[in-house]
Amino acid sequence: MLDLTLPPTPSRSPDAVALSARLALRERPAGAPLLRQQWSELLFLHWPVPAELLQAHLPPRLQADTHQGQAWIAIVPFEMSKVRTRFTPPVPGTHQFMELNVRTYVHLDGVPGVWFFSLDATNALAVWVARTFFHLPYLRATMRLDQPSADLRRFAATRTHGGVPAASFQATWKLGALLPPAEPGSLEFFLTERYCLYTSSKDQTKLYQGRVAHGPWPLRTAQVLHLESDLIESHGLPTPVGKPVVHAGGPVQVELWPMRRV
Repeated sequence: MLDLTLPPTPSRSPDAVALSARLALRERPAGAPLLRQQWSELLFLHWPVPAELLQAHLPPRLQADTHQGQAWIAIVPFEMSKVRTRFTPPVPGTHQFMELNVRTYVHLDGVPGVWFFSLDATNALAVWVARTFFHLPYLRATMRLDQPSADLRRFAATRTHGGVPAASFQATWKLGALLPPAEPGSLEFFLTERYCLYTSSKDQTKLYQGRVAHGPWPLRTAQVLHLESDLIESHGLPTPVGKPVVHAGGPVQVELWPMRRV
């Protein structure tokens, strides 16, 4: 079970990624996107962790990204919908499903992005496509999102994918006030305004980069009323210390470009 005591004070040291590089990624990439989808009902749960701890779990060329010298790890449950390729409309039975990811933030030669330790999902076809063609560590799971009231959300997930460590997640949260757009350079901007992702081959000898485009996150405050999870621990990482930094987000319309080797 996650420790919900107060977090440690982050260290403050120079960061390797310039703010200009983060802002540049907000520009929509050239060419046509491969996929379009909507992300909604997100809960961002972030914990500060030592960068050197995460570095040991990353491919050799990737470096842990930091804000004021502090690295972060996150659990993010959400609903994905309106999923379609640029060639096809949404396909019934495959265009809407739940997802739950464990992620951290990295950079490659100063280009910041997201590194996923896992992406659990309820759609078996989406899991197969993502693992086969995008090199992403998607895993099958059962999930449920309930909305007992207008401002209350309850999410539960159990991993069912064979051959990987079992894991489960439960959270209940209350939505709060709408926040202004994240200010460039702020912690909120660092944690949520991400427009690039990285993944690798199973042996970590090949590295891939994918671009993402969407508008700035509509963020809200949120209060976590209940939280149980062993998702982070299922990756051989220690239990995060302290209360998470919490935001609710969405919906956003998202475009994704094909992965390319870097």
